[in-house]
Amino acid sequence: MTDRIWLSTYPEGVPADIDESRYASLVELMEESFKKNASLSAYSFMGRELTYAQVDEMSQTFGAYLQGLGLARGDRVAVMMPNVLQYPIAVAAILRAGFTLVNINPLYTPRELEHQLKDSGAKAIVILENFAATLEKCVAATPVKHVVLCAMGDQLGLLKGSLVNYVVRNVKKMVPDFNLPEAVRFNAAMAQASSGSLKKVTIKPDDVAALQYTGGTTGVSKGAVLLHRNLVANVLQADACFQPALVKIPKGEQINSVCALPLYHIFAFTVNMMLTLRLGGKLILIPNPRDFPAVLGELAKHKVHVFPAVNTLFNGLANHPDFGKVDWKNLMVSAGGGTAVQSAVAKLWFEKTGCAICEGYGLSETSPIATCNPVNVTEYSGAIGVPVPSTWLKLIDDEGNDSAPGEPGEIAIKGPQVMAGYWQRPDETAKVMTPDGYFKSGDIGVMDARGFFKIIDRKKDMILVSGFNVYPNEVEDVVSHMPGVMECACVGVPDDKSGEAVKLVIVKKDPNLTEAQVRAYCKEYMTGYKHPKTVEFRTELPKTPVGKILRRELRG
Repeated sequence: MTDRIWLSTYPEGVPADIDESRYASLVELMEESFKKNASLSAYSFMGRELTYAQVDEMSQTFGAYLQGLGLARGDRVAVMMPNVLQYPIAVAAILRAGFTLVNINPLYTPRELEHQLKDSGAKAIVILENFAATLEKCVAATPVKHVVLCAMGDQLGLLKGSLVNYVVRNVKKMVPDFNLPEAVRFNAAMAQASSGSLKKVTIKPDDVAALQYTGGTTGVSKGAVLLHRNLVANVLQADACFQPALVKIPKGEQINSVCALPLYHIFAFTVNMMLTLRLGGKLILIPNPRDFPAVLGELAKHKVHVFPAVNTLFNGLANHPDFGKVDWKNLMVSAGGGTAVQSAVAKLWFEKTGCAICEGYGLSETSPIATCNPVNVTEYSGAIGVPVPSTWLKLIDDEGNDSAPGEPGEIAIKGPQVMAGYWQRPDETAKVMTPDGYFKSGDIGVMDARGFFKIIDRKKDMILVSGFNVYPNEVEDVVSHMPGVMECACVGVPDDKSGEAVKLVIVKKDPNLTEAQVRAYCKEYMTGYKHPKTVEFRTELPKTPVGKILRRELRG
């Protein structure tokens, strides 16, 4: 597809293409910001703020420590932590020292952790002590030779840090017993390396920056190989898309971005950490986004300009009684991604904040942003937006041919942010890349006359009822508008008569909501074959740590 019809929808000031050569690497991007914004706050966490100059110095020190371990250029270093101050320090250190970052979900089981450490070939890991017991169970079977242990209070100063660590360990009992005798404490590693200096490494655009593992929902978890140029491109693409909103922030006022999504997830990694660095902004680190009172209590202390989140987080916060304690008038960008934003949630968020959710779309394999709605759009459309600058999208059929105009097809993506492939899996890479360089997303979509794309659903989530296609996103979107419904999810289950049937799982907002009312509502708003055969009420929906609903766990 060479005719980029969507360019006419770009707001004024958004370029058709970004300058991919602006930075040779993420390291160059970071170091420019460290110098330019030295005196400004870079991160805020539990009342402690670190300046750009401090992050610069600390990451150089920790990078020197890692180099001192004898690791070779390009060796993989894993990071397994929630949103704590050591995370961005470790990331900057790993990249500046010439190593490859492996982001790891801290809630992994020993089996999942072992697979990722073995698959990536990680030689070292930086891990929060809360998850050390998990590492202990599998570390002997992995290539890991060096373990750096962090604690929640490490960077909060002696008095507050000691108190936080005491509460986490002894009151909340969040640190299970573990035995890792060779592990080195983060603060000790920093002290040990303080006399050394980071050896400057020349990083090139095609060097590997990170291995970003996919969720593994369709098989074994695979590492998307993200080059420095992939991530640099996506930061610049996000910057270009957000600028029409960000220019409304008064000149001289530092941009504050909320990081409630986990930094190990590519959405937060790129749109929160790296983009905020590029903008010289302050990132407000939220360690536990599920603690809504604590999240809202923290946000009440700051001006909030940028808030990337997933649908469940927008929904949960907007429905919380403390929501009004935050002054939302400075909010300029509410970036929705990770999973479909439901129209009822988008409407409520806009009513309560005055800032429309700007929904985008992407995957780990695309660094992640592939499309985004223009930030000047206020009406929710259900679309994932248009391709970001320097990006091409097309729809293809099962044979790889372009879909007929107006017909659904699998979304295929081409651009500088698309991964180099799956780590050491050429066979898997070949399955998802077309001969002309497009990445096949596995998502079914349609495109309108202006170039806006809309997700119909994942291929594997489509429900076939008596030969009719039922898309769970559509059913969920309809039911989420029903008064009395807090959250819902729709899955297909085997059925003797129709092949598959629709199962609907609901979390009540109104405790008096009944199955009969749900069925009557569905009958009013959806055609017969889309109606649920089974309606089930639960107190909560199973979700990933990022907030995606785990549909596969609802099929039983």
